[in-house]
Amino acid sequence: MRRNASTVVVLPGPAPAEVLAAVGRSMNVALIRPPKPAEDDAGGLDAAAGALQQAGRSTSAYALVPADPLAALAASWRAMWDVSRPEGPAEFEAEALKVLTAWRSGRFELPDYYLVLGPGPGSPASPAGPAGPTGPAGPAAGDQGPDFYLGPLRTARPQRVAVVPATEPAQQAVGVLHALGSLPYGPWWPDLDKVIEAARTFYPGQLAGGTAATG
Repeated sequence: MRRNASTVVVLPGPAPAEVLAAVGRSMNVALIRPPKPAEDDAGGLDAAAGALQQAGRSTSAYALVPADPLAALAASWRAMWDVSRPEGPAEFEAEALKVLTAWRSGRFELPDYYLVLGPGPGSPASPAGPAGPTGPAGPAAGDQGPDFYLGPLRTARPQRVAVVPATEPAQQAVGVLHALGSLPYGPWWPDLDKVIEAARTFYPGQLAGGTAATG
């Protein structure tokens, strides 16, 4: 569990420049941008891990990191449920091995919170999918494609994954700052290997809370 001055928050997925600019102007928030990933860091794991380490040293009330060491794992989990792809779980398992190796060696620790932005209009690649989150339990069955953050990760610790449902950048910027000031307290994350194990058996469409990982 983290013990540092800042509350470290990861903003997964591409965030509009307007949102990051608004956050960067806040006196209470340190925006920690990751460096450009090296050629051998295709999934951005090393860059995101370094940004999280820097965020852990911040003295601001909040340190917001628009990068996630789990990004490639989340993408491979989503792809695993794409029936048009014949790879099945092979890519997910490869990414799981990479991220678990990095986590076990102490290269990164999960942030205090994940803050997921609602999708822009017609944006199937956004973290929340084209339909956006539905209600406090997360996405409802059939509303959107599978999503790692709002599915297995939020199931593991519902109070550690917050959602900004707005879709327009100006509204998202306001929503991010509001969400940072109202993050709920909850139990710390289970070990990452338990989160990944739960993801293996989490089927898209499940309501968050249906298969929680125990810590």
